[in-house]
Amino acid sequence: MKISVYRMPRAGNIHKLALRSEELPEPAADEVQIEVKAVGLNFADIFAMQGLYSATPEGSFIPGLEFSGVIVKTGEKVKDRKVGERVMGATRFGGYVNYINHHHLYVQPIPEDWSFEEGAAFLVQGLTAYYALIKLGDIKPGMNILIHSAAGGVGILANRIAKKMGAYTIGTVGRPGKLEYLKNNESYDRIIVRGKNFGEQLEEALGERELNLIMECIGGDVLKAGWDRLAPMGRMIAYGSASFTSHSARPDKIKLLIKYLKRPRIDPLRLPSENKSLMGFNLIWLYDRVELMREMLQGLMDLKIGAQHVGHVFEWEQMHEAIRQFQLGRTTGKVVVKTDLH
Repeated sequence: MKISVYRMPRAGNIHKLALRSEELPEPAADEVQIEVKAVGLNFADIFAMQGLYSATPEGSFIPGLEFSGVIVKTGEKVKDRKVGERVMGATRFGGYVNYINHHHLYVQPIPEDWSFEEGAAFLVQGLTAYYALIKLGDIKPGMNILIHSAAGGVGILANRIAKKMGAYTIGTVGRPGKLEYLKNNESYDRIIVRGKNFGEQLEEALGERELNLIMECIGGDVLKAGWDRLAPMGRMIAYGSASFTSHSARPDKIKLLIKYLKRPRIDPLRLPSENKSLMGFNLIWLYDRVELMREMLQGLMDLKIGAQHVGHVFEWEQMHEAIRQFQLGRTTGKVVVKTDLH
């Protein structure tokens, strides 16, 4: 069976991402074959294509960590999924395709009232927010939480989870144009447009409150300001570093090196006296622990935080434009690419 895929010959330059026709075999005994309807974009895709992501496959690879679609075939050992079922799935790369064979444990039914676009937008960022806040952050009612990239996919879902848990949330964005959506649709208690005086902005937003938990994905001076304000027993959960994102197809390694050398340093010898915790994680780690991932997904769905906000939908032939807009930080919510070739 011939399928349409976006493939990188090797990591390093996003311009090398090319649309190709490839052969897809029959699904294995424990796999389902899915006609993909939409794929979700993630920053891990960008870093992988630029060669800046440690989990990137060697040599040629197909980017993409999540998708949605309809099951068209099932392997002989698959009993929990059926042909015609609408599903969303997570994959360790290989998602930029219009058909995929995938292990049945990594796909879940899409809620009946969700679109394919919403299904493709949920798993990676929903699990990221859940794992960070529930498993690592040990969120409790009354906590005060700082959530960076508040209008991004993780930020939106993290805020919804935090509000379900009774927390006070402060969101930050890099552009004023993202404020309108947040004010009209998401229940942040305070929103900051990050400026050069971010430390002062954070102090004003907190007032007399202590800062208990930070969803950190920016890095640089923003990270340092949050760490300095973090209260004793506070936790910083680092799951990304947007300040290292390049707006070009190929990363400028000299600029990245300068940023790396100037990055904030947190001394582990001082952590006991400061009584703070810095935690980092990579969602790819969960992929090899499927039972834990499924347990967390069930916990996430039980919170009933609703479908992800899909801010931008592109056609299959517009993949490069979708990636470009995502890189530039001009997007709100999730960026999704439809795979409908008809």
